[in-house]
Amino acid sequence: MARLPEEVINRIKSEVSLLRLVESQGYTVIRQGKDHVVCCPFHDEKTPSCIISPKTNLFNCFGCGAGGSVIDWVMKTQGVSFRFACEILQKDLGLIQSEAPSKARNTTTKLTPPLAANADNQTALRDVIHFYHETFKQSPEAHEYLRSRGLDNRELIEQFKLGFANRTLGYRLPEKNRKADAELRGKLQEIGILRESGHEHFNGSLVVPITNEQGEITEVYGRKITQGLRKGTAHHLYLPGAHCGVWNHQGLVNQKEVILCEALIDAMTFWVHGFRNVTASYGTSGFTSDHLAAFKQYGVERVLIAYDRDEAGNNAADKLAKQLQQEGFDCYRIELPKSMDVNEYALQVTPASKSLGLVIRKAVWLGTGKPPERQLHIEQQTGQPVVIPSTLAAEPEPEITEVVPVEQDLELPAQAQPEPPKENIQAEVKESEIHFTFGNRSYRVRGLDKNKSYDALKVNILASSCEKLHVDTFDLYASKLRQTFIKVAALEMEAEENTIKADVGKILLKLEQLQNELIQGDSQSDTKNKTLTSEEHSQALELLKSPNLLDRILTDFNRCGVVGEEVNKLVGYLAAGSRKLDKPLAVIIQSTSAAGKSSLMDAVLNLMPEDERVQYSAMTGQSLFYMGETNLKNKILAIAEEEGASNASYALKLLQSEGEITIASTGKDDTSGELVTKEYRVEGPVMLFLTTTAIDIDEELLNRCLVLTVNESREQTRAIHEAQRRRRTLQGLQAKLEKDQLIKLHRNAQKLLKPLAVINPYADQLTFLDDKTRTRRDHEKYLTLIDSIALLHQYQRDIKTVHHAGKDLNYIEVQLSDIETANRLAHEVLGRTLDELPAQTRKLLKLIQNMVLGECEKHGLEQKDFRFSRRDVREFTGWGNTQLKVHLGRLEDMEYLLTHRGSRGQSYLYELLYDGEGQEDKARLMGLIDTEKLTYDKKKSGLKVNKSGLGRPQVGGVSDEIKPLNPVNGKGYSESGQVYAESAL
Repeated sequence: MARLPEEVINRIKSEVSLLRLVESQGYTVIRQGKDHVVCCPFHDEKTPSCIISPKTNLFNCFGCGAGGSVIDWVMKTQGVSFRFACEILQKDLGLIQSEAPSKARNTTTKLTPPLAANADNQTALRDVIHFYHETFKQSPEAHEYLRSRGLDNRELIEQFKLGFANRTLGYRLPEKNRKADAELRGKLQEIGILRESGHEHFNGSLVVPITNEQGEITEVYGRKITQGLRKGTAHHLYLPGAHCGVWNHQGLVNQKEVILCEALIDAMTFWVHGFRNVTASYGTSGFTSDHLAAFKQYGVERVLIAYDRDEAGNNAADKLAKQLQQEGFDCYRIELPKSMDVNEYALQVTPASKSLGLVIRKAVWLGTGKPPERQLHIEQQTGQPVVIPSTLAAEPEPEITEVVPVEQDLELPAQAQPEPPKENIQAEVKESEIHFTFGNRSYRVRGLDKNKSYDALKVNILASSCEKLHVDTFDLYASKLRQTFIKVAALEMEAEENTIKADVGKILLKLEQLQNELIQGDSQSDTKNKTLTSEEHSQALELLKSPNLLDRILTDFNRCGVVGEEVNKLVGYLAAGSRKLDKPLAVIIQSTSAAGKSSLMDAVLNLMPEDERVQYSAMTGQSLFYMGETNLKNKILAIAEEEGASNASYALKLLQSEGEITIASTGKDDTSGELVTKEYRVEGPVMLFLTTTAIDIDEELLNRCLVLTVNESREQTRAIHEAQRRRRTLQGLQAKLEKDQLIKLHRNAQKLLKPLAVINPYADQLTFLDDKTRTRRDHEKYLTLIDSIALLHQYQRDIKTVHHAGKDLNYIEVQLSDIETANRLAHEVLGRTLDELPAQTRKLLKLIQNMVLGECEKHGLEQKDFRFSRRDVREFTGWGNTQLKVHLGRLEDMEYLLTHRGSRGQSYLYELLYDGEGQEDKARLMGLIDTEKLTYDKKKSGLKVNKSGLGRPQVGGVSDEIKPLNPVNGKGYSESGQVYAESAL
């Protein structure tokens, strides 16, 4: 509800005599010193106890505690609201004209005639609109609202009978205790002016009636003007029922071109600036059959759609254009700066009429083919230039004084997005800030470089004038925040709001220009960085075509200073490359603290392109859902410690399994600021890379990942120490320079890999363990490992093409060498994963077995008679006490050890129950078929070979010499016969 100005309320309290008001109501008043006393009308009493003070113009009853001003007296004695009491008292001051003088006041004050109980709906509605129109004239807050929107125009107000609903209509109506008056209220409820509760439907709103050619009111629009309304309160109101009528139908008569806005405020903005051939739909989906009929009736040929420049407005404009084009209308799109509506844009530019005229001239053709010619006629009306296009064949009307053809350079293609019309705004651009000067006002802007997308323009602005300043950080695209900055800055700098508003508008337009240059510059820089030189391309291609590619990868790891861990390095590299598959692998590296798991992960990630990997130390529970829809697609998501992602484990598992995740979250609407439900979606696939020190890994995560265990042997420790010492030598310095070149080479090679489909012609012949349900996922890992190896060798394979459903699909085929390599890796990785004991626990078991066998042989004992303590194990293995507690506990639970109580009653002695039977020194995954038994079926090959594919067909077809390492000695040989790699495979 619109509030009365404080000055009016204070004037009522001070100028309306409470004593005379009480006397006029017939109460007996007795003088008592400087004050007066009267029997309180609010409770029964025989002795007067209500004091009236003429000096303060207040009353106070010592009997019941009632008290207050003259307004409170009227409210209590007449049973009316605060607002109606003020209405009554304003007549005494002459602020409101009475219809007829009357000595007695009561609550049956009536609406201005001719509204009567027997009036028809149209007559009642017309009289209500007239009442609202008269209320508007006496409401400063309504005029202030129009002034803030640049619409406080006398001609506009009178032409369209703008009104204001300030809740006083109900007070003017008769009471419901009379039959005729109850019928009157029922009629207004039927129309929609009053709600069932009796409250006004348009309370606190600017009221705009919509009439037809006969002057009948067909629709009423209400716009709330009060700030800070409760959440969920509608700002835009209409009468109940379907929308009827067309606003400003008289402005469409004999017009070949019509401007169609989304809202009436925007349409009135065009109107007050001289563009009278304008109307409005009822929102983005509010174009009705009445609009279409009016366009046809008045001979409209072209429609310029001026909907808001946001997603909803753009979509609605495209949809409406197709509808109108089917009806034979030419459609254009008036394009404003992003996220702006017409009214907001007009408030930002000076002069607004010229800028609006320019966006009309630059309207974008929404049809197909070449747009038809347009001519612009300049009509002198109200002293302002008005752009009214017409056809070439039309004769000039009498008031037309000049014909101005549209400049050719203003005709833009439909897909173009023209920059908004703006002046050549001068700004001093420095490295970290931008300075503007307008007269004696200066502005410093910081933070523009952080705005790398067109969705936001959040900056820090310091406004100063004559040593008075205001500073704030906000998004210039947020209308409410921008208006707040303007008001506070104007107050602090003692300047006019319109002046500051014009300054902010210029700053906004200039920053948009600089932001666009910044984004385009970054885009060009990124493109330049992503483009390989001819030399880099040839070197990367030579690597990918190497006949011993996997050997080269292991050798390069060693040259980069990563010693040992051949299987882990190769599996990590292949898994990282699987990001380009539809179902990538996931890897988790497990080890104790300081064993080198992070170094191994970093070594693999260093060989991957920086823009194709995302690394974090930790993640919160819902952070993954807000990372952007495609920011993780076909990329590596690496998290330093699995414990740091425990809160996000559910999202990570779902992303790995389903390939995408979605969440519904509550957020603010960008335009209304109201709370709405928004959906956030993150697309995969994504390759997940984790490390952990946990001995017991989450079962769900374990099922989805390949688990790599770091070599923690003493031999590996010696090799690492040797490598660390070598880095301090001259040879180490040279190796560091070579490392940078190798990293760049592999990153370039990874950029050349394409996300091709992989077909396995041997898939239906492969075998796998099926004794456990978890092998269902491990089998998929095994198949994906084969695909990853084939994908890495894509430049050594035929690129084949199959035509299906009207599309050509390029793919490569798996070769026997890929399956052989995958089998050897699966024995090491999946064989350990499927073992009932974790790798480290299995290793401790073997060490304990060696210790027990040695001691039994030394003392001539049977294994069942030998007892040992945790201290014995600690001294023999060199493992830490905490580490041993965990692993010994697991061996005890799995019945590999039997616990006996010690002699002191507090210690424990162990007996080894494990005899080592059926266990091999090397892990082995049972159930895999020998590749020699696999046969190739030519019928499963593709339809044709794409000779223009990524690589040339491999000579000799399926080549056995392209095995990663010699299966006999685990070594790789260069062309000269030199051993250049040695693997644990």
